[in-house]
Amino acid sequence: MTNQEIAEILDQAARQAKPTKQMAEAHKVSLDAAYDIQRISIGKRIDRGEQVTGFKLGFTSRAKMEQMGVHDLIWGILTDEMKINPDEEVDLNRWIHPRAEPEIAFRISKDIEESISLNDIPNYIDKMAPALEIIDSRYENFKFSLEDVVADNCSSTGYVIGDWQDLKTEISDLSIDLNINKEAVQQGKTAAILNNPLQSVVELSRLASKADLVVKKGQVVLAGAATAAVYLDKNQTIEANIEALGSVSFKTK
Repeated sequence: MTNQEIAEILDQAARQAKPTKQMAEAHKVSLDAAYDIQRISIGKRIDRGEQVTGFKLGFTSRAKMEQMGVHDLIWGILTDEMKINPDEEVDLNRWIHPRAEPEIAFRISKDIEESISLNDIPNYIDKMAPALEIIDSRYENFKFSLEDVVADNCSSTGYVIGDWQDLKTEISDLSIDLNINKEAVQQGKTAAILNNPLQSVVELSRLASKADLVVKKGQVVLAGAATAAVYLDKNQTIEANIEALGSVSFKTK
């Protein structure tokens, strides 16, 4: 099976909200091929009129890296079709088996065309905000290999961003709560995101540079999850509450 064919299967699985089998092992998909499949899938979205709005990082937890047996982060691409407005009510039938996780979002203020350092961050980011990411693997039973999840655009599905505020550089030890119907179901610290969420942007710049990608001004970066993801059900209000940054929520039906 070609990369083009695998991309088509994953694209249809997402559009129809019907899961598919894992394919990477059976078709000997390498990590480079998985990113090519991801690129082809995003190309299909762009051909349908969607616009790229940013990037999300995965495996930003060292524990998660070890669990998956990998030594580097992975990344996926966000589009405007994935954007959900704060407090919006969304129909869960549009997804297969969605989960939500609390994150921090950053807004790019200057094109990132090369690998940058932590000290460079204030030159490239002007705003930050509390955020929620909705992930929804297109694979059966939410199970996948590294290559499978990369090919599936790292389970990228939806995101909600709260009020933008000026960048703070001391955000490495903030408390994060994931609340469902006003009850805390997950709690964590921003230190779980590479010891400092801003490091995610540094790592993205390195990975994007290797892939000859430019992270463009105005795009957003989701830094990675600080807690485990939680399955979504109907009639819920899901809220991320981040110390010093505030909260953002959406509803399900």
